[in-house]
Amino acid sequence: MIGNTGGQPPDPPGIFEARRKGRGLRRIYLDWNATTPLRPEARAAMAAAMDVAGNPSSVHAEGRAARALIEKARAQVAAALGAEGADVVFTSGATEAAALALAGRGLHCAGVEHDAVAAWCDVDLDVDRQGRVAVPDPGRSALQLANSETGILQDLPQGLAVSDLTQAFGKLPIAFNWLGCDMGLVSAHKLGGPKGVGALVLRRGLDVQPVLRGGGQEMGRRAGTENLIGIAGFGAAAAAAARDLADGVWEEVTQFRNVLDSALSSPEFETISVGNSVARLPNTLCLIAPGWKGETQVMAMDLAGFAISAGSACSSGKVRASRVLKSMGFTATQAAQAIRISLGPGVTRADVERFVEAWSREYRRIRARMV
Repeated sequence: MIGNTGGQPPDPPGIFEARRKGRGLRRIYLDWNATTPLRPEARAAMAAAMDVAGNPSSVHAEGRAARALIEKARAQVAAALGAEGADVVFTSGATEAAALALAGRGLHCAGVEHDAVAAWCDVDLDVDRQGRVAVPDPGRSALQLANSETGILQDLPQGLAVSDLTQAFGKLPIAFNWLGCDMGLVSAHKLGGPKGVGALVLRRGLDVQPVLRGGGQEMGRRAGTENLIGIAGFGAAAAAAARDLADGVWEEVTQFRNVLDSALSSPEFETISVGNSVARLPNTLCLIAPGWKGETQVMAMDLAGFAISAGSACSSGKVRASRVLKSMGFTATQAAQAIRISLGPGVTRADVERFVEAWSREYRRIRARMV
């Protein structure tokens, strides 16, 4: 129910309950690809881990208790990712995992990759208008499974060196052991875990040179005392995400995304729905609105009570045209007019319909001034 009635206490503050001051409207979070709300399972696991005093590298009982939590989380992440038998190396996030996997290797990638991957590669692979990447030499290439801005999915070639699995993990069923890649990058906060923890997954038998050197933690691949609390939350979130997938939770999300796509890419608006003719993540819509800059759309919708983005959360604050869209052949002007709407299991059909109404009303006003 919108607003507070009948003397009942107000809703507690939170990502879905925060209200706009003086307007009585519940804010609606539509930026799940940037980060997700913390799952209650992750919160509980993290709270429990706070009471474990030992260092995971210590051999006494307290240290063994801490080590047991880390190994439990490692098994949970591996199981959710279909990576049993692979090596899961915990890091501070997918960005560090990318550095660990890619530093000094001189791999090739396309312009649709996340900056954390592209920073270590020769960005020279071809991308077509639908965002699909040609990979002539998989063993010397990195290729994401899903794009964070467009949601477009790639067909990973066998023998691929590295794949960024961050956006797909938790939204799609994944079996790392069947993907045919040597290494995968994942992040906890994209599937309901805490920020500041991720992992590099390696096919068993492979090794990497550590970027951080010191005590030899994480099988000698990543030095530094492990983030016990974050890792425990990651494991719990991964297990919960796997249950959601098995229960078909994301099928409803797909339906709501399609409602958005149909309503906002109607002929009335002359918008471009990026990648809607190829396979995409179940929750993602990338929309180009002629004459309306992406950052202006984000601000207008924020004032209306919605959180969306104008691209990757790691680069949207820089106010620049999307490198991903430009690499797909869109003009700089078109790329600067794009927004990303990304849904999650906490979003309802009423939320989607309210967004369509607010966005359409504002865009009609903008278009009327353009005539």
